[in-house]
Amino acid sequence: MALLSRTDRSVLARWWWTVDHWSVACVAVLIAAGVLLALAASPAVAHRIGVEPFYFVYRQLSFVAPSLILIFAVSLLGPRDVRRFALVLFVVAFGLMVATLFFGPEIKGAQRWLQIGIFSLEPSEFVKPAFVVLIAAVLAERNRSPRFPGTAFAIALYAMVVGVLILQPDFGQTLLITTVCAALFFLAGLRWFWMAAFGAVALLGAIGTYVMVPHVASRVDRFVNPEHGDTFQVNTALNAFTQGGLTGVGPGEGTVKFVLPDAHTDFIFAVAGEEFGLAACTLLIVLFGVIVIRALNRALAEKDHFIQLASAGLATMLGLQAFINMAVNLSLIPAKGMTLPFVSYGGSSMLAVALTAGMLLALTRRRPPAAAQRR
Repeated sequence: MALLSRTDRSVLARWWWTVDHWSVACVAVLIAAGVLLALAASPAVAHRIGVEPFYFVYRQLSFVAPSLILIFAVSLLGPRDVRRFALVLFVVAFGLMVATLFFGPEIKGAQRWLQIGIFSLEPSEFVKPAFVVLIAAVLAERNRSPRFPGTAFAIALYAMVVGVLILQPDFGQTLLITTVCAALFFLAGLRWFWMAAFGAVALLGAIGTYVMVPHVASRVDRFVNPEHGDTFQVNTALNAFTQGGLTGVGPGEGTVKFVLPDAHTDFIFAVAGEEFGLAACTLLIVLFGVIVIRALNRALAEKDHFIQLASAGLATMLGLQAFINMAVNLSLIPAKGMTLPFVSYGGSSMLAVALTAGMLLALTRRRPPAAAQRR
């Protein structure tokens, strides 16, 4: 980018000199890591299900260019355009999310996907970033205009999304959405009464889920007392980290991918730990940490409350999703089906995370005072 001078008024030059370079670099490295780990993990999975060895690799590569285009295009938006885009995205994605309850195939006891030709679409992945931006928008408007019923709108949006997630069911995404929403309520300065009420509802929901949903209770029980259930996947993942040590057994030399059914998705972190070692796992953690910390630092420097809330919410969601995936691989929390952003195989996940990163980069771009006043 040395050819782009600060006096260049082209779209690319203006984008380059206002966007957070460290975050862009971290996203690029994560995408590259996803392709590398797809090469490491997915051929074994492809062999098990009887498809061409590089089937998942080719599909992962096919989403790289669209993801990069999405990140760049969305990051060009201004804060007002991000709000409008989020509203349109939410309406479309939430409608498709409801449609999964009626037209989605049942896979592993859940209806979360829509089959569109040869592609499977998971609408809830696209609802998440739009939901965060809209919650931030209504809470920011509430603080700007006290008579605006922002709290009621936020609670209604939360109830709509979580209601459909529970019907699918998808308790992992429900936990993620609930935690991010609670963080936004806290950052928006809601009264402790509302925070306590929100926490009580979440706690009652968690208890009710444990009591009424057998497979959730089974996962929690196995986590608390591993001797009373099948912990094969988690134990295998832990063994992978032990085998990998500091530098790993070498690319392609790992064995965990041959026995874990979700080695290319939910347990991709374990594959990284075995073949590339603690050093690679630490690098992945650092990359996510840099993105989150840079976003939060830039949010702190903002005066626009919407940008502060939306940036913090998107960064929290991205970091929390990565933490949940890694924590499951390390048996720090009960097992949940959640991808590692940019790294795990999955078209819907990759495109949705690209939208999240694009919005985050758009909101954290540096803008001259005159542009800031027009937001």
